[in-house]
Amino acid sequence: MSQYALRIPDSLFKAAKGCAEFDHVSMNQFFVTAIAEKISALTTEQFFKDRGALSPDHDTYLKMLASAPDVAPVSGDTL
Repeated sequence: MSQYALRIPDSLFKAAKGCAEFDHVSMNQFFVTAIAEKISALTTEQFFKDRGALSPDHDTYLKMLASAPDVAPVSGDTL
């Protein structure tokens, strides 16, 4: 496991400390979770950008969508 000395503004530290106390976790756990959430958000965004680049053009998409069968949803799979 690695260590990193982190310098943050007092106001941000105070807010983070309040959040950690509210969640009943240590400051270390709060920071690790916050970093993991940010990494997850960024990698998810990149995943969808990459997948979007593989998608067909709009006209092809509409043709594919039109070819889908027109059937009622399975029971329980409705809004």
